[in-house]
Amino acid sequence: MTRPRAFLPVAVTAVIAAFPAPAIAQAHQCRAAQRVSVPTVRVDGPRRTMPTTGYTLALSWSPEFCKSREGQARHAAQCSGKNGRFGLIVHGLWPQGRGGWPQWCPTRSRVSPAEAARNMCMMPGARLQARQWVKHGSCMTRRPRTYFKVTRILWNSLRIPELDRLSRQEGLSAGDIRTAFASANKGWPARAIGIKLNGRGWLQELRLCYSRRFRPEPCDARRLGPADRAKVKIWRGM
Repeated sequence: MTRPRAFLPVAVTAVIAAFPAPAIAQAHQCRAAQRVSVPTVRVDGPRRTMPTTGYTLALSWSPEFCKSREGQARHAAQCSGKNGRFGLIVHGLWPQGRGGWPQWCPTRSRVSPAEAARNMCMMPGARLQARQWVKHGSCMTRRPRTYFKVTRILWNSLRIPELDRLSRQEGLSAGDIRTAFASANKGWPARAIGIKLNGRGWLQELRLCYSRRFRPEPCDARRLGPADRAKVKIWRGM
């Protein structure tokens, strides 16, 4: 199979043009660490190369993620509370292909400590950033800084509905979450907002679906997740 084309500067320009006025993605406080140590990430899955047909911006709901990880040192930046409280954070920006997705493309580039520190309020974990770059970003561009630049532009362009308030809504459904997000973000159709729940119906992630030119587009069934009528619970933390 052919290696996917590198993420060209013209594509970065297209993202900037599409999202010229970044908004605040969420109001939760964050105190980013000034010094960050970036671990080495080992490939732990098959390498796949294929043409990129679109992208997914995965946003993880931090209170749910931290529910069972609060005391773990490797997740301290996100879950200890010492760096502030997090709501949605970026899990990763993932290239998509037809019937699958490219991953673990060959690269020798690593995320620098300075780059990791810059992104800690968006992706609060050096290991998380390093893994997302090696597994996904390496299939989009040759340099980590380009991958994270595009991710920051997309993240900062979003207006996140108040999920804490939504969590208190009686009979909350997946459709309610999609409607709230689409209402807060002009141009976003509800079908472009994927939702991932755990086995007990608690919100884990939003998965926002983009075209190759970073325009919102309807998610396929795999990324869309539960039907609008499905009931959803949102953990608010302790």
